[in-house]
Amino acid sequence: MIKVTWGDFMSKPYVFTAYAGDRSLALMTEEAIQKLTHLNVAFGHVRDHAVESGHLTQLHRLAEFRSFNPGLKILLSVGGWGAGGFSEAASTEAGRKKFAATAVETLVKHGFDGIDVDWEYPCHSVAGIAASPEDKANFTLLLKEVREQLDRQGQKDRKHYLLTIAAGADQYYIDGTEMDKAQRYLDLVQIMTYDMRGGFQTLTGHHTNLYTPTGDLFRISVDASVKMFVRAGVPKEKIVIGAAFYSRMWKNVPNVNRGLHQMTSSSGGYGPTYSELAANYINRNGYTRYWDDEAKAPYLFDGSHFITYDDEESLRHKCEYVKKTGLAGIMFWEYGCDTTLTLLNAIDRGLNG
Repeated sequence: MIKVTWGDFMSKPYVFTAYAGDRSLALMTEEAIQKLTHLNVAFGHVRDHAVESGHLTQLHRLAEFRSFNPGLKILLSVGGWGAGGFSEAASTEAGRKKFAATAVETLVKHGFDGIDVDWEYPCHSVAGIAASPEDKANFTLLLKEVREQLDRQGQKDRKHYLLTIAAGADQYYIDGTEMDKAQRYLDLVQIMTYDMRGGFQTLTGHHTNLYTPTGDLFRISVDASVKMFVRAGVPKEKIVIGAAFYSRMWKNVPNVNRGLHQMTSSSGGYGPTYSELAANYINRNGYTRYWDDEAKAPYLFDGSHFITYDDEESLRHKCEYVKKTGLAGIMFWEYGCDTTLTLLNAIDRGLNG
């Protein structure tokens, strides 16, 4: 079992992780890098049971990032929405060994500090990938194999290599995994507490809310998700919650209750990034910013368009929640969505200010 003592290898008391796609790595500034504890590079792929990263073009910047922040832990995040290959690789011992061996090879080649497994999602094919009921046990076995191979490499290099996951926020993820067993091999369980409403729902609501407000039929929230994972056997000190640097938007929303909890004719697709929200939407161009104090979440409404997002106020509450609850920290998707650094700075103040 992994027993994390952050003081052994972190200069800050809380985990502060940025996910950054390949294009976003080119945008990262020294100021931003200095405030992070972890950077998850998105995404490595799984091909024929092997972890691949040859398509990533900005890995040369990793050495520069380390010069900005020598304590920064940089991980390769493998997977993402619609990225397959996991179920097949995890289904056999040979596949698991190949996945783990190539993950370690990639780690050594590029100087990563660990691997982040973003399988969306074991036992579920909703993203158009292969899935099987056997994924539930095989996911644990895959993590076990990766952990063992990382530890063998770590003994050679005299360092601890990290193994983390990005986890879905609702009951489907708990049902498709053995989190009480899987967490033994993990340093961090990063819950994707965003997109909690949106792409599959025609009922408007918050997609990254801290608490469940009155009138929310889906009942999911950061707090509900954290409690779900703790009940499933994940120690709270390993849990990282997610923040969103982008929005979800519904169109053709009835002009009732400021658009909140209303049925629409379409689902909530991806909306503007925070950079775009700040420039063109928040109290601009007919949109009014409202605050749901039960949910601790902001939203925008212009009479027919409903937008849900994170802002400085909601992030302050999330940071307070991390401290009050004894969680590991906060991660966010995705760096390139806020070039103003407003949200990144808000999390830094909330966790370390």
